[in-house]
Order: sequence, then C-alpha cells, then structure tokens
Amino acid sequence: MPDFSQRAIGLEVMDDLDVAGRDLTQALRELDSINYLLGGNYVSLNGVAQLLDACPSIGNVYIADVGCGSGDLLKRIRRLVERKRIVARLTGFDANANVIRFARDHTPATCRIEYETLNIFSRDFQQRGFDVVTGTLFFHHFTNNELVTFFNRLKGQVKVGIVINDIHRHWFAYYSIKWLTRFFSRSPMVKHDAPLSVLRAFRKNELVDILRQAGFTRFRIRWCWAFRWQVLVWV
Repeated sequence: MPDFSQRAIGLEVMDDLDVAGRDLTQALRELDSINYLLGGNYVSLNGVAQLLDACPSIGNVYIADVGCGSGDLLKRIRRLVERKRIVARLTGFDANANVIRFARDHTPATCRIEYETLNIFSRDFQQRGFDVVTGTLFFHHFTNNELVTFFNRLKGQVKVGIVINDIHRHWFAYYSIKWLTRFFSRSPMVKHDAPLSVLRAFRKNELVDILRQAGFTRFRIRWCWAFRWQVLVWV
C-alpha cells in the first residue's frame, strides 16, 4: 500500500521537458477532460473571480497561468473577464516547448492569449510582473523547498494575488483515479502520472507551511470536490 503520510518524490512522465508526440497530445486532451468532468476548472475560475472582485478598480489586468498545458483554462479565463468587462492580458507559461506548441495550435486568435516557453525558476520569469498568477495541477511537481523559493520570489512579482488549484493527497483520490484511468484512459502517460500525482500532492498543513515559509500571511485554503485544494493568496 502506498505511503500517504508524506509527499512522494517519484518523477512523472510529464516532468520530462522534452516529452512529445501522440502520448503528450492525448495526455493534454485527457487532462482537460478530467478538469472539466471533476470540477477542476471551477476551482481555478472561482479563485480568479474572487481575486478580481476584490479589486474592482484595478483597470487593465495581467493574468499568468503557469504550467498552462493546453491553454484550456486561459480560454475559460478569457470568457470570464469578458463577462466582467475587464480588459485583460493573458499569458500561459510552460517549460516544455511541445506543450506550448500544442496550446498555440489549439487556441483561436480571437482568444488573444499569449504563450511562452519559459521555466518559472529562470531569471527571465523572475523579472516579469503580473496582477494574478494561477497554477492548476502544477505545483505538486515541485518539492516543498522549491515551492518556498518560488513563492518567495513570486511575492514581489504579483500585485493582487495567486490562485493554487492542486490535489488533496488521500487514499480515496489515489485509488479512484488509478482505476478510472486504467479503464477509461488511452494515454500511457496519464495512466502512470495520474495516481503518482496524488501521491506527490498535498495535505493542508503542508500547504500552510510552504506559504508561511515563503512569507505569506494572507491566504485561504478551501477543500473542493473532487479532492482539490483551492488556495487564494493575497499579496
């Protein structure tokens, strides 16, 4: 039986920044389906909406999605800001050039979304400034120490806040996704990575420790279905 008492350190296939081909594209499509069917999109969109509603006079908004994958969330954020009549610049970042290529190819020009191949730990990224940064099923790919370093730096780059949407490490979530992907997934990458991502994910106290060590004092962590944490951080 897996050890759920602490975060696992095994690497996912998606951690290979050169991964490409049919399995990558199939995995990106299936991740979009998982986020849609299991309510993951709501967690991120609701978080972004809360941060924007708290700053009604912000004017033009710059929103960055780190680990943006296919760009599906950014398309939904575009619809959100248009409903709210907010002028927004949207940029998706991913360190895998093949992921960025897929996102560009599957995003209509009318969405007005930029994509960049950029590592979030690079000096180039650290010199950027944003209003809101969001990351969905992304931060569990990093160690606690890496996250403390990243969020500590990000604190000086963000004007409004951060939205974290990631997994609650729990035995039910592990076995559920393991069996669901075994029977319904056509992607070997998803079948391997999905249960491992649960083992690499977070308990609430771990998120609290990471954010406090990074120097944040204003944040809220809420459990959402299905086994997701919605973390809102105000800077």
